[in-house]
Amino acid sequence: MRELPEILPVTGAWQPTAPVGNRQFAHFGALELEGGGRLPTFRMAYETFGEFNAARSNAILIDHALTGDSHVSGSAGPGHSSAGWWREVVGPGRAVDTDRWFVVCPNVLGGCQGSTGPATLAPNGRAWGSSFPLVTIRDQVAAEKLLMDTLGITRWHAVIGCSLGGQRTLEWAVSYPEAMSKVVAVATGASTTAEQAAWCHAQMHVLELDPNFCGGDYYDNLPGHGPFRGLALAREIAHTTYRSPRELQERFGRDPGYQEDPLSGGRLAVQSYLDHHGIKLAKRFDAGSYQVLTRAMLTHDVGRGRGGLVVALSQVTAEVLALGVDTDRLFYPAQTHQIAELTPHSHAVIIHSDSGHDGFLIESEPVGTAIADFLA
Repeated sequence: MRELPEILPVTGAWQPTAPVGNRQFAHFGALELEGGGRLPTFRMAYETFGEFNAARSNAILIDHALTGDSHVSGSAGPGHSSAGWWREVVGPGRAVDTDRWFVVCPNVLGGCQGSTGPATLAPNGRAWGSSFPLVTIRDQVAAEKLLMDTLGITRWHAVIGCSLGGQRTLEWAVSYPEAMSKVVAVATGASTTAEQAAWCHAQMHVLELDPNFCGGDYYDNLPGHGPFRGLALAREIAHTTYRSPRELQERFGRDPGYQEDPLSGGRLAVQSYLDHHGIKLAKRFDAGSYQVLTRAMLTHDVGRGRGGLVVALSQVTAEVLALGVDTDRLFYPAQTHQIAELTPHSHAVIIHSDSGHDGFLIESEPVGTAIADFLA
């Protein structure tokens, strides 16, 4: 396996001994899983922004993407290594105005930023590791519904999610149609396509081939002997799908990396760029969670067991905004239009971005405008 230029810790995941920042925690009993497994107990980490109104009718749920977390808004600080991932869209005076809305953003079940996942302790007192059961998008939404009940929220004004989080919003709309008034599904699809499954497969495979992955039971490895190389390379595969071919060509072309000569074994600038993003993720995320969440994405299909997509989406009663990016090559605009075509009260908005899938994070002005208009 190709060497990377930095040595990383076993896992960069948030640990129980780390500062919690603005996180809150809810603890639950058993969760029976769609695939037949079971979590005897589990925990959900979440953050809230804003306050309830008198009628408690102003709650909005925001679901993050695969490697996101509950810190959707706000600054960096103890417990938060970076500022909120959607801070230009969510916050006081923003499109999702926290002076008006009470926003709840949970860390997804199976994640590594406070919610139960493979890095957390199983009943035997050791990390779950390879024994962590398969969790589907449907299971993750069931866990979020329990959090909703615990918070005393009877109906979301809106459920908003991006990418993997957008898959959860659509599962919300089908599983609990009475639980929200509006749905915003951003850069996502109603079921994983064969191409998306292929990308997921390649990422999981390269991660599992890292000898330090140890079949998922690497949490007792010595520092510096975790599966960070496999995780970094999996992220490089993913990150390529997050950007557009035009952006990569115009930004990097055939340029060599800084003070590197490809003819002497050096890297092209685009190789250096991908290595940087792979290493960056491996410093902050857990490989086990990456595997669990990628597998959840691979299995996503809101029509499973419901007569197919047409039947399942026809039962959605919420108003739906399907928001896509014109250069997205992970979730193509056709999937955005499919959501709008198959749900009864919906419309599609396709924004322009040269940045591909990551446009939902980068193009905060058109994304924010579309969401603000829809919420209004």
